[in-house]
Amino acid sequence: MPTIRDIARKSGYSVSTVSRVLNHQKYVSEPAKTAIEAVIKQLDYVPNSLARDLSFGQNKNIGVVLPHNDHPYFNQLLNGIMDAAFSSGYHVVLLPSEYNQAVELDYLEQLKRKNFTALIFTSHGIALSVLAEYTRYGQIVCCEDPGTHHISAVYSHREPAYLAAFKYLKAHKAQQIGLLLSRNLAQSPTWIAVTNAYQQVFNCQPDSELMVGGMRSFEDGYRAAEQLVEKQPTLACYFTNGDDIAAGVRQYHLDHQLPTPLLIGQEKQLSSFLLQLPTIDHHFFTLGQKAFEVALSNHHQVCRFESEFILP
Repeated sequence: MPTIRDIARKSGYSVSTVSRVLNHQKYVSEPAKTAIEAVIKQLDYVPNSLARDLSFGQNKNIGVVLPHNDHPYFNQLLNGIMDAAFSSGYHVVLLPSEYNQAVELDYLEQLKRKNFTALIFTSHGIALSVLAEYTRYGQIVCCEDPGTHHISAVYSHREPAYLAAFKYLKAHKAQQIGLLLSRNLAQSPTWIAVTNAYQQVFNCQPDSELMVGGMRSFEDGYRAAEQLVEKQPTLACYFTNGDDIAAGVRQYHLDHQLPTPLLIGQEKQLSSFLLQLPTIDHHFFTLGQKAFEVALSNHHQVCRFESEFILP
């Protein structure tokens, strides 16, 4: 691949003169410009846009760290980010992580090397304290409450909606509740928020035998219902982390001639509307839009959106 030095050598002009032509700058004579452009065409030279941007102290890449995309949380968040990015002139680069800390650290090192203007962590396996250390190299936005860590954040305040949901279940005489959540890790902020809300309403910890992690889809909900009904045949109430997951639970009960359970979903998906299920709207599309806006800013910001418990 030809370089700027190849153009200078073949045209007989200096590297600085070639650079001025490539960057459409002034102070280049017409004969020199014509000769250099002829060599550029002859060599089929294509400028390295990343190197050029860095030479001007600019970068147009916003990295979005995404553990996976097969859950409505990540889909809605990413849709909001893409919507905000469309007219910004910036490129959104998806960075898959599967919560692998080594992979996430590599993305942070790329921010340090100026490969990205900013990073948006939709979720993460690496500690918030580590993210905070890298904010000296560029803007980092996390999508959870950063607590005492000095990290820009855009997140949904979920606890009041979780409390309202469990109070609804308690009012409907729910005795045992299957909890279907996304991550298996007890340190997951969502897992902590859900179990704390449960304890406040029912004055006890949820039954660990009725808690299932790794829920992402309709099929996962169906399998989880099978697993929980085998443990507790009379289980008739589920709090899930997605409306499609709740729909999967419902379908298992229908397919096995079991009473339709009391269900609560999340994310305000089409399935909650069609099946008339209670759901929780975390406003993730709007949150994604705001996360991108904060990523482009040069100062620390923390923005909170209030989740809503919605009855059909």
